[in-house]
Amino acid sequence: MSATAYAKLILEVTRTIADTQMNAISKTAGAAANSIANGGILHVFGSGHSHMAAEDVFFRAGGLACVNAMLEYPLMELNVGRTSSMERLHGYAEVIMSGYRMEAGEVAIIVSNSGINAVPIDIALACKERGLTVAAITSLRHSEAVASRHKDGLKLAEIADIVIDNGGVPGDAALQTDAAVTVRYGPTSTLSAILIMQMIVAEIVASLVERGFTPPMFKSANQPGAEGNDRLLRQYQERVRYFPKR
Repeated sequence: MSATAYAKLILEVTRTIADTQMNAISKTAGAAANSIANGGILHVFGSGHSHMAAEDVFFRAGGLACVNAMLEYPLMELNVGRTSSMERLHGYAEVIMSGYRMEAGEVAIIVSNSGINAVPIDIALACKERGLTVAAITSLRHSEAVASRHKDGLKLAEIADIVIDNGGVPGDAALQTDAAVTVRYGPTSTLSAILIMQMIVAEIVASLVERGFTPPMFKSANQPGAEGNDRLLRQYQERVRYFPKR
């Protein structure tokens, strides 16, 4: 069955990430834990479907309160086709960056499967200029197989301080029909990026606890004890763009 084949594929990708990317994941988490322990914020950016990796670790039960998800409507799949054009637009990253307070010593995770479009690359460059550590979640096989769309010929994997390979294939669709009509299907980049982000968060939490620092974690609003969430919102409302004032 195709469903079984896809489930098996995802398990293989998961195993590959766990076997080969733990050093990069641990480095990213260590840098983020250092920043958070000193009052810093973890910034996460992705365009297109990659934005879901940022959204998945933002304002959720069992998640860190100090995550700033850089969610930009023009770069989300709300108007099909426009997102692809927007993420290739040179100069747009400067507009995006103007809406965020990002400080030296913090960590920015940039998610881009291909790693060749202008906006994620320019966001990464702008973060580095501001003294942030930049980690990239990308498909190295895809990135190496295609030309950059950046005006300077750059790719995200070439400029990031830390590169985490999502294990995806060029074109993302990792399965193929055996019938007379060949169809490729089964993208993996979204699930792998979300997995990597949650692995990073897990490592951050463990690192902070080892230091004797209480991680700022949200509780489910649907269980007792969630009153503490308001305190966390107040604590980080000046740094996280979408937190309401409390």
